Order: sequence, then structure tokens, then C-alpha cells
Amino acid sequence: MKNQTTDRSTTLQKGKVMLRTLQETDARDLARHVNNKKIWDNLRDYIPFPYTEEDAKSFIASVANENPVYTFVITYEGQVCGVMGLVAQQDVYKKSASIGYWVSEDYWGKGIASTALELATHYGLYQLGHIRIDTSVFEYNPASMRVLEKNGYVKEGIFRKAIFKNNQIWDEHRYAIVRED
Repeated sequence: MKNQTTDRSTTLQKGKVMLRTLQETDARDLARHVNNKKIWDNLRDYIPFPYTEEDAKSFIASVANENPVYTFVITYEGQVCGVMGLVAQQDVYKKSASIGYWVSEDYWGKGIASTALELATHYGLYQLGHIRIDTSVFEYNPASMRVLEKNGYVKEGIFRKAIFKNNQIWDEHRYAIVRED
């Protein structure tokens, strides 16, 4: 695992998988990958569908001044293939973060999400100093559940009928990892 950080630029790498700071030039690739119903079905509804290059540019601009960096583009062999993001919590949860990610369908089955999650989890726990990172997964995404479990995340519960997506009600599976795990 290789890490490099400057003022507003962070790069995390393991093998062919790299997490790096988003750049405006990533917009076209992000739009192409997110503009896929199979990807969008696993994302929150505040992310528009169809997803345009302008949407991607707005997203990149919204995270451009993060310091420290919490949002990364995922690359595989130098090609943009997804996004990994941490969200620091506040108030009594200020030592916790939530994590979310997606990997383009073109890159499924290569272990990219698992490696990217490993990098981001280590970064969140040991470089940013969080003691807990949590996430949620829609019930129809067992592949993401496997990625989390492979990385030491523990299923803490199921929020029954918590999600309304595509005009249907779904369960939400909650996972977390703590620094001691």
C-alpha cells in the first residue's frame, strides 16, 4: 500500500488500483460510468439519472476544496472506473465517518471495489483518525455486502423496509468497522 498526500491532493495505491483526488478532466468518464441503470440502482436518489457530464462537473466542483481529501476517483490500470467517498460525521459522532462507493459495470469482478475499500478504510481509520466507519447496502446488492465482509466490516443490523427505490420498498443492511476490529 502506497500513500502520498500534499495540501489538496491525496493518492492511495495498491497494485493496479489507485484512489486519487478528483480532477475536472474526470467528468466525462464519471458521466459515462454513472449513466448506467445498474449503477444508479445502488445509489441514493440525490444522484440524478440520467447522469450528464455537467452533473459530474458539479460533483467534482463540490468536493474540490476538501482538506483533508474525503472523496476519491477510483482508477484501475490508470483508467477511471468509480468513486469512493468518506463523509465525516459531526457532533457526538465526530470520530465516525460513513463510506460509499461504486465501480463501473465494465470493471466488476476484478476485485477493484475490495481493494479500493481496503485503501479508503485504512486511510479513514489511521490517517484521518476516525474510530468507526459505517455504510449501508440495499438488500439486492449482495456483491457489495461481500466486499464489505472481505474487508472486516461487520453487519450490525438490517433496517427493515427502510429504502424506497424504483417504486419499491427494500431493506437496508448496515455495516461498520471500528479501529479495534
